[in-house]
Amino acid sequence: MKAVVVHGANDLRIDDRPEPVAGPGEVIIDVEWGGICGSDLSYWRHGASGTAALKSPLVLGHEVAGRIAQLGAGVRNLDVGQPVTVHPAELVGDGIMPDRLAGRTNLYPQIRYFGSAAFDPHTDGGFSERKLAKATQIRPLPDGVDTLHGALAEPLAVAMHAVRRAGPLTGKDVLVNGAGPIGSLVVAAAKFAGARSVIAADINDSALQIAKAMGADHVVNVSGGGSLPEDMELVFEASGIPAVLGGVLRATARGGTLVQVGNLPGAPAPAALGDLVTREITWIGSYRFVDEISDALRAMASGLDVSPVITHTFGIDQAAEAMRVFGDPASGSSKVMLRLNPTE
Repeated sequence: MKAVVVHGANDLRIDDRPEPVAGPGEVIIDVEWGGICGSDLSYWRHGASGTAALKSPLVLGHEVAGRIAQLGAGVRNLDVGQPVTVHPAELVGDGIMPDRLAGRTNLYPQIRYFGSAAFDPHTDGGFSERKLAKATQIRPLPDGVDTLHGALAEPLAVAMHAVRRAGPLTGKDVLVNGAGPIGSLVVAAAKFAGARSVIAADINDSALQIAKAMGADHVVNVSGGGSLPEDMELVFEASGIPAVLGGVLRATARGGTLVQVGNLPGAPAPAALGDLVTREITWIGSYRFVDEISDALRAMASGLDVSPVITHTFGIDQAAEAMRVFGDPASGSSKVMLRLNPTE
């Protein structure tokens, strides 16, 4: 079967991989769609994502959906042909966590994640024609959610987890700094959670138009003379750029809350953080998600439309071009999708 495999920095290939075989408690999925994420781009550009560096070739992709092709022994309540997405995380070991982290499985110290080089051997992702997964990782798609949109349940879950970290949003005015795919999904998740208004800020007009289509009431281009609003009670920082933190903290109201959903670098980087103390701002981290992927599917089924973030689609043989488009700010891309296993 075909698979999108990164062999090193700037070395992406379409390889022929062995067909998977489902063992007890496992399923095989005919993968139809996959969404490219920033970590996929980082593995392609640098041969690493954060502290996880390639030691061997890796199949990319953790945002996928398709149809069940085979059920292993003992699998119940799933059917061949059923449209599904996958929770890409699998806990390694006994799963025991301290009481203070009860229910926060995303913070378990040893997690294998689709398309990750954090472990050796690596954990292959789902950018392949077929993918093996544990039955416990499968999430059936509800009526009205096709596999194209089902592949967006994972990034929407990231956004919904960030919103949940902020507490109740009903009636609140919100700022989202950074209108890339995750930032735009945070806009949608915040509105879905009852925010009164959402302002999106970015340096790219194309990204801001997508954020507006996702529900932003106002948008601000901070590179074109616009400035961040003042005294925002709740702010989501979705750019992951340390240099902007000073301005984002200044935009946060005294005693307000800043949720950091954009990944910050693991290496030292300059940032102006003085307002964190003098304005007594609560700065909250948000990492992946627990089971908000199920919440994301229910939200899409009830009418949350994520279509505006999809800007480009490519076939599996065009994966390298898809990566280039996703990584080019001038392309106007947001979420770039790969068609991995056509059903027609």
